[in-house]
Amino acid sequence: MAMEDKIKELENRNLEAELGGGQKRIDQQHAKGKLTARERIDYLLDKGSFQEVDRFVVHRCYDFGMEKNKFPGDGVVTGYGTINGRTVFLFAQDFTVFGGSLSGPFGDKVCKIMDLAIRSGAPVVGLNDSGGARIQEGVRSLGGYGEIFKRNVWSSGVIPQISVIMGPCAGGAVYSPALTDFTIMVKKSSNMFITGPQVIKAVTSEEVTAEELGGAMTHNTKSGVAHFAEDSDQAALDRVKEILSFLPQNYREMTPIAECTDDPDRTDPSLNEIVPTNPRLPYDIKEIIRTVLDNKEFLEVQKHYAKNMVVGFGRLNGIAVGVIANQPKFLAGCLDCDASVKCARFVRTCDAFNLPLVTFVDVPGYLPGVNQEYGGIIKHGAKIIYSYSEATVPKMTVVTRKAYGGAYIAMSGKHLAADINYAYPTAEIAVMGPEGAANIIFKKEISEADDPNATRNRLIEEYRNNFASPFRAAELGYIDQVIFPENTRPRLIKALTMLKTKRTSIPERRHGNVPL
Repeated sequence: MAMEDKIKELENRNLEAELGGGQKRIDQQHAKGKLTARERIDYLLDKGSFQEVDRFVVHRCYDFGMEKNKFPGDGVVTGYGTINGRTVFLFAQDFTVFGGSLSGPFGDKVCKIMDLAIRSGAPVVGLNDSGGARIQEGVRSLGGYGEIFKRNVWSSGVIPQISVIMGPCAGGAVYSPALTDFTIMVKKSSNMFITGPQVIKAVTSEEVTAEELGGAMTHNTKSGVAHFAEDSDQAALDRVKEILSFLPQNYREMTPIAECTDDPDRTDPSLNEIVPTNPRLPYDIKEIIRTVLDNKEFLEVQKHYAKNMVVGFGRLNGIAVGVIANQPKFLAGCLDCDASVKCARFVRTCDAFNLPLVTFVDVPGYLPGVNQEYGGIIKHGAKIIYSYSEATVPKMTVVTRKAYGGAYIAMSGKHLAADINYAYPTAEIAVMGPEGAANIIFKKEISEADDPNATRNRLIEEYRNNFASPFRAAELGYIDQVIFPENTRPRLIKALTMLKTKRTSIPERRHGNVPL
């Protein structure tokens, strides 16, 4: 065969591979408002940067007539490229080929890319759109999932892993996204569940739609499995780019530094008015967070889930930071089971990838209730303590108002090795709220008073001023400085600058035993 013929053959094979399952199936994909696997890759990566791997791989199944039905690539497009000039590895499941179902060679392709990512120290992005395991291959496809799961675990805390759910993701397939750092779902066109609506109806007689069972908003509001819900494929891929802009390539590197166009010495007098003097009144902690960060930009993570806890990314003088805060607008900012898991997971993610932690505290305690106790609030609350104690990145804490009891310690208190602890003049730091403390300490005095209510109110205020004051904690060294709220941004930036050279470690061990 002449060289000209060989080149022509390569061109024809490339065209065949790029068509996936064929134009008819591509049209069906578009009719659902979905991009194809290759279109998603082209949108996500810098133009012209994609380098495909294993384009011509096909399955090796000879049962059920499968030997007559083969497509180059076998249902997944794999390779690497750049996003804003930084290397990223990725795989995109192709629903036009066997419904994106996973075969043995399909799994091998994904594993090859994950292995390259670990060796190269670069993030992995998985674009999921699959009907699950390819039934015709039996246990071979299940083995493929197992190999992928293992690599998800090996990659955890080593390189960032992001999963984007852009279609169905069912059965064992859901565990790979669940093992990654961030999961993004597309509204109305994606779903995740272990068993689908038909199986559930057959086993439990419950009737539920796929959207209700495992749609984007279900996993963003109820289960907490997903971190973001986006309106389209394009919006989901834009979110990937935004998340990666805050993360390093791997755990050995520091986070990327952005050019700061916001004055690091900027003060904001509006912060002096945000926290109400009445401790019973709510306010929006996100007003403080946005005001303090560069250009008032805050990427909230899991914003629909456990709203009494706020977590997300921002920048201080161009340095990426992770922000954690109690939200007084919901459940008074109490810590419950869901908020505890949300907080602990985010703290550990930031610590794994060298993001300093900024914590805003306004927490009256752990949420009381039978359901909370039965649900494991002791175990889940301990996860916050574990994650903050384990974290060795710079840790800065600002107490804006209430910090009571065990919740005061858990939310990055000085006793969990926080580096810098600030407090507003409105801060109340005590074993419990002044009302409860006064009722216990002065029980006899109140009961014997001529006017018990007036006496109770007087003693509550005395306790608040004398024992719940931030100055009492400052006298003990538990608060490093009581600051004017308007100075929060420059104070945090100066502390962060000082902590850039922080080096610390925890005792050597195989690994800790997280209270799972």
